[in-house]
Amino acid sequence: MRAVIVYESMYGNTRVIADAIGRGLGPDGETLVVPVAQARPELLEGAGLVVVGGPTHVHGLSRASTRRSAREAADKPASGLTMDPGAKGPGLRDWFEGLGRVDTAAAAFDTRLDAPAMFTGRASKAIARLLRRHGAAMAAEPESFLVTKANRLRAGEEDRALEWGRRLAGRAAGQVTIS
Repeated sequence: MRAVIVYESMYGNTRVIADAIGRGLGPDGETLVVPVAQARPELLEGAGLVVVGGPTHVHGLSRASTRRSAREAADKPASGLTMDPGAKGPGLRDWFEGLGRVDTAAAAFDTRLDAPAMFTGRASKAIARLLRRHGAAMAAEPESFLVTKANRLRAGEEDRALEWGRRLAGRAAGQVTIS
């Protein structure tokens, strides 16, 4: 099964999770992990599974203003933050605006602060809603991977993403969807 993972990442946490999900889904060549700025709609053609993820900003998907704020935070002296190489350019919200129909199984994930979702929000819910709106059948409930207040992945989250990728591969191979 060919899988495509599209991600948006500001500080690298979402990229690390996307890469781990990709390792869980299957071998290189069958699984493509691509930043949103390089995710042309034709990359999704023929995919048996599309996985989309991004950081949670202000309770949901990033916007141009929240991406700008993230860059400004990283530019502050002693912030300890480093911008992901793919952070410049459009975000997932922009990508979805130009996306056509996605007739395949799909899954959504996010990275968010390690706190109750009612306080942090979850970008994955908006991503799943947009995937369904574009015709995708959801293979799993939206998933969140947690970061600390210091904006580092919580211990064990990369391993959890790898396992989630394995479960997604099994569901997609059996064409089990939860729409």
